[in-house]
Amino acid sequence: MEPPPAKRKCGAPGEQSEAGPAATAVETLLDLSARRVAETWAFEQVEERFSRVPEPVQKRIVFWSFPRSEREICMYSSLGYHPPEGERDSRVPFNRGLNLLQSGAVDRVLQVGFHLSGIVTEPPGPAEPEHSYHVSISFDRCKITSVSCACDNRDIFYCAHVVALSLHRIRHARQVELRLPISETLSQMNRDQLQKFVQYLISAHHTEVLPTAQRLADEILLLGSEINRVHGAPDPTAGAGIEDANCWHLDEEQIQEQVKQLLSNGGYYGASQQLQSMFNKVREMLRMRDSNGARMLILMTEQFLQDPRLALWRQQGAGMTDKCRQLWDELGALWVCVVLSPHCKLEERALWLQLLKKWNKLDICPLEEGNYSCDSAGTGAALQSNPNRSPAGVRQTVFSRAIKAAELRWGDGHLQKILGSDCYGLALKSGSDKLGFDPQGHPLWLGDAFPMACARVDALRSHGYPREALRLAVAVVNAMRLQRRHQLESYKQQKKELLHKGTTSITNLEGWVGHPLDPIGCLCRTFLEACRTEDEGLALFADSAAEPKKALYQHVPVPSSPGESYFTLALEVALLGLGQQRSMPEGLYAQDKVVRSEEHLIGVLEEMELDERLVPVLRKQAALLLDGGPFSGFGEVVFRESVPMHTFARYLFTALLPYDPELAYRLALRAMRLPVLETVVPTSDLLYQNPLDSMMANRFPRWFTLGHLETRQCELASAMLTAAKGDPSWLRMVLGSIQQNIHSPALLFKLAQDACKTATPANSPPDTTLLNISLELGLQVMRMTLNTMTWRRREMVRWLVSCATEIGVQALMNIMQNWYTLFTPIEATTIVAVTGTTHATLLRLSLSAGQRDELCSCARTLALQCAMKDPQNCALPALTLCEKNHAAFEAAYQIVLDSAASAGMGHSHLFTVARYMEHRGLPLRAYKLATLAFSHLSIAFNQDTHPALNDVLWACSLSQSLGKNELAAIVPLVIKSVQCAPMLSDILHRWSLPPPGLASLGGGRRGASGGGGKLFAVDKAPLCQLLEAAMAAYVSTTHLRLTHISPRHYGEFIEFLGKARETFLLAHDGHLRFGQFLDNLKQTYKGKKKLMLLVRERFG
Repeated sequence: MEPPPAKRKCGAPGEQSEAGPAATAVETLLDLSARRVAETWAFEQVEERFSRVPEPVQKRIVFWSFPRSEREICMYSSLGYHPPEGERDSRVPFNRGLNLLQSGAVDRVLQVGFHLSGIVTEPPGPAEPEHSYHVSISFDRCKITSVSCACDNRDIFYCAHVVALSLHRIRHARQVELRLPISETLSQMNRDQLQKFVQYLISAHHTEVLPTAQRLADEILLLGSEINRVHGAPDPTAGAGIEDANCWHLDEEQIQEQVKQLLSNGGYYGASQQLQSMFNKVREMLRMRDSNGARMLILMTEQFLQDPRLALWRQQGAGMTDKCRQLWDELGALWVCVVLSPHCKLEERALWLQLLKKWNKLDICPLEEGNYSCDSAGTGAALQSNPNRSPAGVRQTVFSRAIKAAELRWGDGHLQKILGSDCYGLALKSGSDKLGFDPQGHPLWLGDAFPMACARVDALRSHGYPREALRLAVAVVNAMRLQRRHQLESYKQQKKELLHKGTTSITNLEGWVGHPLDPIGCLCRTFLEACRTEDEGLALFADSAAEPKKALYQHVPVPSSPGESYFTLALEVALLGLGQQRSMPEGLYAQDKVVRSEEHLIGVLEEMELDERLVPVLRKQAALLLDGGPFSGFGEVVFRESVPMHTFARYLFTALLPYDPELAYRLALRAMRLPVLETVVPTSDLLYQNPLDSMMANRFPRWFTLGHLETRQCELASAMLTAAKGDPSWLRMVLGSIQQNIHSPALLFKLAQDACKTATPANSPPDTTLLNISLELGLQVMRMTLNTMTWRRREMVRWLVSCATEIGVQALMNIMQNWYTLFTPIEATTIVAVTGTTHATLLRLSLSAGQRDELCSCARTLALQCAMKDPQNCALPALTLCEKNHAAFEAAYQIVLDSAASAGMGHSHLFTVARYMEHRGLPLRAYKLATLAFSHLSIAFNQDTHPALNDVLWACSLSQSLGKNELAAIVPLVIKSVQCAPMLSDILHRWSLPPPGLASLGGGRRGASGGGGKLFAVDKAPLCQLLEAAMAAYVSTTHLRLTHISPRHYGEFIEFLGKARETFLLAHDGHLRFGQFLDNLKQTYKGKKKLMLLVRERFG
């Protein structure tokens, strides 16, 4: 019988290391050739090529077919690669497997052909007994093609037991018992041996294999069965076939299940972290040139598109969450990287493109801008507002760029020469105008737009071609330099015209920072990876649990450019990208991404320690940014909606200050502007704006990150103020820029506070210039918020007074003299004048007697001016401030009288001032003000709990204490102002009857009331008028209450009549008059029988 056909898989070899079995000093020719054959040929191909393969040759091929590098084992059993000697997380399967191997847990290892098996024993735990697991591994061409373990691990990674067995085979390969494929052994047996072998096998495993054995026997005995028509028989130990794909084992079902589960937990931080780790795993596979990278990405993409939230977000027309949006961005960027693979086959690329186009057509496919509400009408309006925006944004999904990238090829001759040599083009003469080279003869790559050229660089780097990536990156940078040189020449020719117009337009349709392809980040990462030290290089795939270390870089020379290093190129690229003038994109997510990308790049720059080679690059690029015109965000004229440079300028300012202060200040001052707040949209545009957008200060499109940008602007200004301390000229320039460009009162106030703190250190004399600048900023805040009050206004006013106090008495007097442009009258009197003249303030200022008098006089003048402008709120504070100066006090009192006469003050304020006058020992003035207050008072019949009740009673007590004339004068005023019967009755009782506690002391005390006033008879003037008024009020109030009375209020009405009777009885004929009043009620309201019955029961 001929040997059975094998079942095998095939593919491109991965990166190999020599960490396999210990090799002899000089390997035999057999081992050298067997090693090469084992890497590239399926065993079936060997059998077809040679009619007979000797057993020693078969054994060496089988021996060398197992993976020899631990790197791949680690990649498939942990989130990232890290050196085995480093600190390890015991939860990572690779580390657990390594510990099991080192503890001797691997036993009974046997390799039969392309199949490895063994027993791995887990040591007993605190609450678990010892467990032994049978592990089986199939492999082919140095790749593990399938795994099986009795632990039933359900994860996308290999379990620790598979890792332990694999590492045992790699580290102790020559100790593993090796056998040829089982088909080779069976071919050496005769019929009796085969029968005995089968019977023993069935006997050993009869419970598992007996039904299968009987079924196979029946089919073999049946002559026409399918099994008899097939030549040979399968052998699981004979490796893969020629047509089988050769790739590492990947559990597709587990990947799909885990991604689905993580997406369902998308609201949790840990879920997005794990998904990001899976994306990192894809990148790691691509770097190892492992075909499973694309395979895993396809599985993840399909699960992402099945996320039920996509349909919900689309239905609601809402944007997805930020975490989910970031994951989709990474997915789209990974697909660009995959389709730009330099070594993929055409059929693979065609398959990927077919899938991408299918996904791209789905309605739920997320748009690149981040939300589903971007309809054609909205897009049209956006294009009208900003003609520089690309109309392609109408349907730009996360896969659109990958679809475009799939059309690119690597076959261009010029591109191949760039990738193939560091010296390409150097033989050209300097100054040559040959297309594709700069004047120095350096090659340029102009075949793609800049972002896509950078995507090529990222693809090379991600697919394991670091040297080629560096060569292309250098060519892209040279093209950037040449383009900028041409731009500067063009700007010089048009400079006068642009400066005269004062406006410009965006020349770049897409900004490089915040771009979906992250072109600047790609170039920087490529250059910086080449500059990492050896120790840092090992940490490129550091375990996620390890603490991040500060990156260490060194200068690595660029072969084609003497004097340059990849480190300086990284700095130059980052500065160029961050300084590009670019338009703020539309949409909250896109704007937030611009901010995050900028901060990330600046974080990379801050990791670079400036040395003698980097500083000249920094200074040169900063100077070019200042002279860059419309191509630079620091140009003299910028587009209204261009992205502000505040965050970048703060980095440049801090970095340049020690080396070139003038350049640092010039850059920072130029970057302070925020053009979008300095211009207003025409009225015609506002007609089409949503009313809800009015809070966005009439801007279109809306800047959702404006608050963040203004904060960064404030931080830049604060950095300049702090650095300029002690330099009056720069301080004045910074102040002018702040006053011109910062439009937020809250941020200006924060700047003023910070400047004041900086100007007044604890153990040093204050910086007068900076302190005055702090005060000027505070004054600007006061002017800005004078008519738009904020909840922090009182805090701001108090701080301004304290700041002026720090400067001196003249500053304090200045703000008092100019109060009307800074404060409201009540702020000026209750805070400024009071705080400025407190004992603590006077001690702080250390004033002479003359200066103290002058300051107090200024405060009194302020108080009088405020009292005239707002007598209701400022009269009493003005009187309080003027107490020690008779003339000022009289002037303040006169202001109160004039205001009362002209209805400038209400009754409550007049009563308050009147009480103050009594407290000051001026009862006649208090009485006069009380009488004026009555002229503004009106208390209706049903206002028993009127707020002025206590004031009326106090005024009555005051007039009673002053005498009969004052009482007689106030009674008509009370009768006119008060129509409430119970209140009139209460006043009458207070004037005519002693307090209850004094009634039993006899007539000798009838002349004194509780307040010290004389009691008066109710039947004589002036109280007889008040008594008549009270009785009339009770009568009218009774009729008014009976008009709309309900049974539930009958009890209250009877009590009311009881109080009325008490008042009537004060008159000499009160009993008779009250009876007539009741008779009138009974007759008039006889229809209310129940009520009248209650009246008769109570009053007869």
